Amino acid sequence: MARGPRYRVPYRRRREGKTNYRKRLRLLVSRKPRLIVRITNSRVIAQIAEYDPVGDRILVSVDSSMLTKYGWKGDLNNTPAAYLTGLLIGKKAIEAGVREVVLDIGLKTPTKGSRVFAVLRGAVESGLEVPHSPEVFPDDQRIRGEHIAEYYEKVGGFSQYEKRGLKPSELPAHVDEVKSKIMG
Repeated sequence: MARGPRYRVPYRRRREGKTNYRKRLRLLVSRKPRLIVRITNSRVIAQIAEYDPVGDRILVSVDSSMLTKYGWKGDLNNTPAAYLTGLLIGKKAIEAGVREVVLDIGLKTPTKGSRVFAVLRGAVESGLEVPHSPEVFPDDQRIRGEHIAEYYEKVGGFSQYEKRGLKPSELPAHVDEVKSKIMG
C-alpha cells in the first residue's frame, strides 16, 4: 500500500508488468514504426505498429499460425517458425509500403540467438531495414532446424510432427521449402 503522502502510484500497465514506459518512449522518439515481437507458449506474434496519440495503429500483423497457409507442418513457436514469421511480416510490410522499422521486444531480455532475433533476421532478410547487430542472430543451423533434427535422431518421440506428416529429420528441407513459398 501507499507509504506516505509522496507515494506515487505507477501506471496500470507498469503495475501489471506489461509496459516499460521508459523503453517505449525511447522507441517512439525515433519516429519510425515499431516491429513488435511477442513469443507465447504456442506461437510467435509479430506486428508493425505506428504511434498515434489515441492508440497505436497496427499496420501489419502476422502470427506463426499463418505459416500453415504456406504448408508449414512444424511447431509454431520454435526458432525456424520464428524466422519464417519474420520473413512473412517483412514481405507484407514492404507490400504495405513500410521500409524502415525499429525492433520492440517489450519486457523480454535480449539474448543472443533467441527466437526474438530469429524474427528480426527473417525481417531483415526479406528486405526491411532494421537497426541491428548481426552477432545477435541465431546461426544458420538453428534457423533451418538442424538442432531439432539432431535431437530427434538421439531421442525420438516427436509424435505431433509425425501426425502432421513431417519427420523431424526432414525439417531443414521443409524450412527451405516454406521459405521459397513465402518469398514467392
